[in-house]
Amino acid sequence: MTPILSGMTPILTPIPIRLFIFEDRIEIINPGNLPDHLTVEKIRAGNSIQRNPILASFAAKGLLPYRGLGRGVRRALQDWPQIQFIDDRNGCLFTSLVERPVPLLSKKEGLKGRDAPINAPLSDLQIQILKLIENDPWAAYEDIAVTLEKDRSTIKRNIQQLKSLGVLQRSGSKKKGSWVIVK
Repeated sequence: MTPILSGMTPILTPIPIRLFIFEDRIEIINPGNLPDHLTVEKIRAGNSIQRNPILASFAAKGLLPYRGLGRGVRRALQDWPQIQFIDDRNGCLFTSLVERPVPLLSKKEGLKGRDAPINAPLSDLQIQILKLIENDPWAAYEDIAVTLEKDRSTIKRNIQQLKSLGVLQRSGSKKKGSWVIVK
C-alpha cells in the first residue's frame, strides 16, 4: 500500500504491480521506492530486504513453493545478467526491465539466404514446412503431413499462420497451384 496525501491525513490505497510483456522486453513496474537503504547496486550485489513478512512466513511454512527466501533476484541475475533496474524516486516507482531476444527467421537454417520478414516468430514445425515447400512448391497438405508425420489439420493450421504472417502465399488454384515463399 502506498500513502496518498489528502490534505494532512495520509490515505492508504492499494496500487497493483504492473507487468507489461512486449516483443522486445518485459517490464515489471512496482509502486513505491526501494525500502530502507537498499539501492540498485546493493541488489546487484545480492542484498535483499524482506518486504512482506506475512507472505514470507507462509513460504517458510511450506505453504507456497519457493527455493530460498531473498534469492529470487540473485537467481534471475545469474540466468539473465542484462536485467535493468530503474529506481525512480521522484515517480515513486521501481522498474525491472528484461530485454528479450527477438527471433528472426533469417537466423534459422534452410531458407538459403532469402530475406526473411523481420520479427517472424516461427515455430520449428513452420520452418520445416517452409523447407519442404522450398524443395517442392506444389506439395499438398497431405504430402507435407505424411513427410513431417503430423496431422493434416496441424499442417493446414500452421500454413494459415505462415500466410497470415506474410511469409507464404498460394499462387494459382487450390488443386494445380503452387506455394510461394515471400521474401
